[in-house]
Amino acid sequence: MTPTRALLALSITALLGLTACTRQPSPDDSRPGAPVATAPDGETADEFIARVNREYKAMYPELTSAQWLSSTYISEDSQRLAAKANERYLGQLNRWIEQAKRYEGQQMSPETARAIRLLKLSTAMPPPKDPAKLTELTEIATRMEGMYGAGEVCTGEGAARTCKQLGDLEDVLRSSRDYNEQLGAWRGWHTISPPMRQDYTRFVELVNDGAQNLGFADAGEMWRSGYDMSPAEIAAETDRLWGQVKPLYEQLHCYTRTRLQAEYGADKGAAAGGMLPAHLLGNIWQQDWGNIWDILAPYPNAGSLDITTALDAQYQQAYAKQIAQAGAAVATPAVLVEAEQAAKLANAKQMTERAQDFYVSLGMPKLPESYWTKTQFIKPRDRDVVCHASAWDMNMEGDVRTKMCIKPNEEDFTTIYHELGHVYYYLAYNDKPPIFQQGAHDGFHEAIGDTIVLAMTPQYLQSIGLVGEQQQSNEALINAQMRMALAKVSFMPFGLMIDRWRWGVFDGSITPANYNKAWWDLKAKYQGVAPVDARGEQFFDAGAKYHVPGNTPYTRYFLSHVLQFQFYKALCDASGFKGPLYECSFYGNKEAGQKFQAMLSKGASQPWQQTLKELTGGEKMDASAVLEYFAPLQTWLTEQNEGRTCGWQASATPAASSVPAPAPAPAAAPPARSKPAAG
Repeated sequence: MTPTRALLALSITALLGLTACTRQPSPDDSRPGAPVATAPDGETADEFIARVNREYKAMYPELTSAQWLSSTYISEDSQRLAAKANERYLGQLNRWIEQAKRYEGQQMSPETARAIRLLKLSTAMPPPKDPAKLTELTEIATRMEGMYGAGEVCTGEGAARTCKQLGDLEDVLRSSRDYNEQLGAWRGWHTISPPMRQDYTRFVELVNDGAQNLGFADAGEMWRSGYDMSPAEIAAETDRLWGQVKPLYEQLHCYTRTRLQAEYGADKGAAAGGMLPAHLLGNIWQQDWGNIWDILAPYPNAGSLDITTALDAQYQQAYAKQIAQAGAAVATPAVLVEAEQAAKLANAKQMTERAQDFYVSLGMPKLPESYWTKTQFIKPRDRDVVCHASAWDMNMEGDVRTKMCIKPNEEDFTTIYHELGHVYYYLAYNDKPPIFQQGAHDGFHEAIGDTIVLAMTPQYLQSIGLVGEQQQSNEALINAQMRMALAKVSFMPFGLMIDRWRWGVFDGSITPANYNKAWWDLKAKYQGVAPVDARGEQFFDAGAKYHVPGNTPYTRYFLSHVLQFQFYKALCDASGFKGPLYECSFYGNKEAGQKFQAMLSKGASQPWQQTLKELTGGEKMDASAVLEYFAPLQTWLTEQNEGRTCGWQASATPAASSVPAPAPAPAAAPPARSKPAAG
């Protein structure tokens, strides 16, 4: 499963639990509810926050519409609209924050004090005060996301020219076991990001300017201030949590390296220093190793959990139905293409209906009808879109959507459950004031759907017809645990290192001259992963991960991988389950659902520690539930690795590179700009 997500696009409005680059009216707009440039005389702090909530909710549908367009219809026009929308919104946010300063040190209700603090932290892209810099920032941000969304790798010339986008290259890593073919796909995707390097360098300067205007040392310190604790405390907390799970990851890493060497040979199955080759883990970014199940399966014939085959068979049935309906016209190529697209859409909706059923079984409502008519389920044939999975709250009143390019495989199936977690969070807190319409902290938002994924036990999958009757054996248990570990445990160091890189970039300890070196140094330190060739500064490999050009903070994903196990254990307890934690599925249990819904409904109206305590009984994030869940697998891995030299040398470097500097075709036409970006 890809723990991707849902904070939309450019991380503008984390205030609402999604980051859409959003449109705002100009401050002299005379429409009802339009923002005002200055605060009314005599306005109290409580009245100020009430006004901000009204104004924000009034403008919000226009804000999200601009970003939805730029993500689902990538073009010069839609990017220009999104950039100007971002500019107007961030300008208004600056005005609200400036107005809030008049209340510093004054008496006010605790709710208002919390709202003012959240308002100051309500964007991951703090805006500069200089209007020219603000324009430049929003244009760069929109352009980088467009470059990512339209990125493709082309080979050949003329009629022989073929191009592959991210989904096509992911399919290569998922299905091919040809060493060089996988390496070509991995290298290919990393050619889309070097053109972003100059833009990203300037982007960092501009968001740091904005963060300093708000009183922070840099944008990284601002990001770390959003956790009801100090920036230093949250950094230390992530280190503590990683220390809890690191021994389990190291055992999984050791086992994986052994299997890769058995598959590809001792020289190709491991990179320098005993690290894992970046292109052999079945995922462009090495964040989820489930796609190489055929290599890593502990017991190939025990307790099959191959749901991809079942999902593909479901698609084939839908396709056959479309062909049958076409009748005599079936030989027409155009009809075949339309039949294929219709079958993809039908199958994607069926997969989504299955995910909805889990939430409904807990007592939550069905998704509104508008969800089914407005969601992007599959990749359109006629335009570029951002396929990165995300969830959207369009109006804070029930117009919810997801945006994916769903394929019939296990990874996308579980991602749907994840994205609906965001959607049900939106719906649960839609009755709160807009400033409180976000997760208790951003890791909560990411953990909701993945808590449901943990409850997708082999027995649950059997009950919905995606796997056959399950064996009750230790071999089947280890297989099931391994499948989950390849999604969850493999991800944890990746979830940590991305923001470690950006924190360094923002505070200047990682300079533009060392962007790529620092990226791979951190991947080596935390993941034990390395490229097979040295990646010099002609590359910008960080930009090949959506959340970097999309400016979405990433520590939330690491925290979510701890919280989801805490949530899962609490809901299993609420359901009355007795037995090993890994066997629990609370599907259909209304008591668990009621407790979950109560937590979701709080949004950000209170400190996350209080919200966590109400669900779990404790106020601290704790990875002990992770270790309890994977205890059988950790014991098994330790036995398998006995006598082997585990661990890796993070200081090792690949041999000198023979890879030339990439020169990809332009990914997308940039929007019009008032002046060129500096730096």
